[in-house]
Amino acid sequence: MSEDARRFAPAVARNKAAITEVLVRHVPASGLVLEVASGSGEHALHFAAEFPALSLQRTDPDAAALASITAWRAEARLANLLPPLMLDVMATDWPVQKADAVICINMIHIAPWGATAALMSGAARILPPGAILFLYGPFKRGGLHTAASNGEFDASLRAQDARWGVRDLEAVTDTAGAAGFAAPIVEAVPANNLSVIFRRLP
Repeated sequence: MSEDARRFAPAVARNKAAITEVLVRHVPASGLVLEVASGSGEHALHFAAEFPALSLQRTDPDAAALASITAWRAEARLANLLPPLMLDVMATDWPVQKADAVICINMIHIAPWGATAALMSGAARILPPGAILFLYGPFKRGGLHTAASNGEFDASLRAQDARWGVRDLEAVTDTAGAAGFAAPIVEAVPANNLSVIFRRLP
């Protein structure tokens, strides 16, 4: 009997509906959505079912994550879930040259700050004017955590890797602006997280 390659992220069950409620107002009616740092691959299973006219291209730099994504895709049997691709956000040449939206969930706080700048510049390269870059996760606002639990989470992240940590929304916005994105739409979602929607400028 072969080993089950699927990974299970408990947070997905908690936040997939809230994220979908935001995405439904911002993603295009059809086209290709690139997900950066897909992790277990579970979020896009929900998105693919909710948005059948969108093609979902999941990516990750980790081989075990790609195996999980592949296993979930085989089980789901959804035509709009494309085979996953290896993508290192820091690379200057991404395997997808054009997308109609980019989503990135719970990545920038568990990566070096340079990954945020790389995400912005990479998304700007492949998105047409008016298309969105969607981020989800915990953020600081005005240099302060929005909840005590976020402060505790930030400390635990930095204990694991000093380059990680909950990011300042203002710094993320400045970095996105430098890459060619408009000021974001920010929506609060459960568990003290934010949905942040940047739109590509002409």
